[in-house]
Amino acid sequence: MKYLARTIDGTPLLGDDGGFVPLAAADPDLETMTDALQRAKHLPDPADAPAERVAAEDLSFGFPLAEPGKLWGIGLNYADHAEDLDEVRPEEPASFIKPPSVAAGPGEPIRLPPTDVTDRVTAEAELGVVLGRTCSSVPEDDFADVVAGFVPILDMTSEDILEPNPRFLTRAKSFDTFLVAGPYIAVPEDVDEFLDSVEVRTVVNDDVVSQNTLDGMLFKPPELLSYLSQSTTFEPGDLISTGTPGAGVIEDGDTARAEVTPIADLESDVVR
Repeated sequence: MKYLARTIDGTPLLGDDGGFVPLAAADPDLETMTDALQRAKHLPDPADAPAERVAAEDLSFGFPLAEPGKLWGIGLNYADHAEDLDEVRPEEPASFIKPPSVAAGPGEPIRLPPTDVTDRVTAEAELGVVLGRTCSSVPEDDFADVVAGFVPILDMTSEDILEPNPRFLTRAKSFDTFLVAGPYIAVPEDVDEFLDSVEVRTVVNDDVVSQNTLDGMLFKPPELLSYLSQSTTFEPGDLISTGTPGAGVIEDGDTARAEVTPIADLESDVVR
C-alpha cells in the first residue's frame, strides 16, 4: 500500500511502510497533491526515488489536502450507533457538508468553543474517502476507478446545539477544527480487499468508546458515493467522511483518537 501526505509546511510526500520521500523526487511531473490524487492508481514506487526515505515517526504531518474541497459527512451510518441514539434507521444516507475552514491536521488541537456557546462536544472516528477524479452519477461498480484513497477522520459535533432541532446540524458541525484528517491518505492496490479489512475505533483518553467494521454500516462507501454523486459533481480532493460507529464526549485536557485499521492512528489533544 502506498501513502500520500503533506508535511506541516505543505510539502507533498509519497510513501509506503518503509518511509516517505518528497512527491516531486518520486516523479517530477507530480508537483501537487491534486496531481497525485488524479494518478493514484499509477503512483511510482517511493523506493525508486533518488531520495532517502524518512520514517513516518520522524515527520510532522499536516492536513493531507492542500485545498480541501467539498467535505461531506454521513450521519447514523452504523446500525448500532443509530440505536444508541434512539434514532430511526434512515432509509437513505443522511448527509451534510462542512466548510473547508473546519479542517485541521494531525497533531493540531481540537479547539472547543466557549462553554456559553456549547458545553457538550463529541468526537467521532470515521473512515474518509478521498476522490481522485471529477465524476458524477457514479455507478457503485465504478467506485474504485474514481477514488484515490482513504484517510482516518475525527469528526466533531456540538450535541447540545444539535439536540433542540436537527436543522441546526450545520452549525453544530462547523466550528473551527471540527474535522481532523490524517496522518496520510492510504492508496491500496485492491480497494475491495482494503474495505473488507477496515475497522474503525473511537478512543477518548485511551478508552475505546466504540468500534465496528464496515459490515456494520447501513450504506457502504460505494453506495454513499453513488448516492451523493447523483446530486453533485465530485472533484479530486473532495472528501466523504463515512460515519462513525460511536461518539465520545470530549472536554478540555482530553485526547481523542481515531484508530482506522489498516491505515494509522489519528490523535488530537482537546483544548478550550
